[in-house]
Amino acid sequence: MYIRATGNISPQKTFGDVPFPAETVTYEGNRLNCITPDYKEIIDPKLIRRMSRVIKMGVASAMACLQEAGIDNPDAIITGTAYGCLEDTGVFLSKMVERGEELLTPTSFIQSTHNTIGAQVALLLHCNNYNNTFVNGGSSFESSLLDAQMLLQEGDAKNVLVGGIDEITDISHAILSRFGLYKQGPVSNLELYNNKAKGTIAGEGSAFFLLGSQASGSDLAKLDAVSTFYKPGSFAEVEQQIEAFLSAQNISMYDVSLVIAGNNGDAKNDEVYNYLEGSLFNYCNVIKYKYLCGEYPTSSAFALWYAAQMIRSKNNGAGEHTEKLKKVLIYNHYQNTYHSLILLSAC
Repeated sequence: MYIRATGNISPQKTFGDVPFPAETVTYEGNRLNCITPDYKEIIDPKLIRRMSRVIKMGVASAMACLQEAGIDNPDAIITGTAYGCLEDTGVFLSKMVERGEELLTPTSFIQSTHNTIGAQVALLLHCNNYNNTFVNGGSSFESSLLDAQMLLQEGDAKNVLVGGIDEITDISHAILSRFGLYKQGPVSNLELYNNKAKGTIAGEGSAFFLLGSQASGSDLAKLDAVSTFYKPGSFAEVEQQIEAFLSAQNISMYDVSLVIAGNNGDAKNDEVYNYLEGSLFNYCNVIKYKYLCGEYPTSSAFALWYAAQMIRSKNNGAGEHTEKLKKVLIYNHYQNTYHSLILLSAC
């Protein structure tokens, strides 16, 4: 698969025609919220007022991706989200309690479903082609990529719009905080990996990609392979999964120029990454990405955007220009349950 274009709304300045690497936005606290662009530039103002925040994020990033690719109507739209439209879900549930389950308006319920974003994009484009949404927890975005890969390989589509979207709201942040997922005190995202307190920082984002089955000559990167595995029994098993994944592509870690790892600043979460850095990843440069976008189930969509931008700009992740950035491996896990691998290469 070839990545022809991207659209990304995140806690960093990633939307629109921005230089890479852009200036890192600093946050203090335990939550990173997306930077809101001027939606009127890309969405009809009459429609904006009817959209919740996550729908605006998803629609805007999808439309920006299609505009960059110069495609009016994709052959398929596939989205991945673990949480769906949390804001509308919270509104509906709150009103259900407040009004004793009576006289409820259906709007919030209709817009709270997980497939709302993909449906909204299709409606705006008048796209009647294949449309699917995956809700597979921490592997939702990877499932979308695998579905796109099958459509392209089987010849059912020539270009596919794929996105990963999740939001954080006051209600969801409060609930997830009770499980100890986030750090209790304020922390700078730039100091995330130096803070030894339990937990991480919450994040959100919406990243879309236009994937094609044939090279166009102006692609950002080539998406070689995607794989997921569930609840590995040991660090050694994770290592074996990665080696098998690379072997299936007829390469080894010696061929990988850069690894983008999903460290999130929680000591327990990062143990497997630290283990791999001392063993399998010892042969190449390793960088982290969640201090930029925070932790959420589809953060690997941000990592894919990050990797594609580095390959296009020939940046090695340390701010240095290099001609040797040929293959990039993304390894991420969510709560040590959903593990994923994505391999990219320069076109």
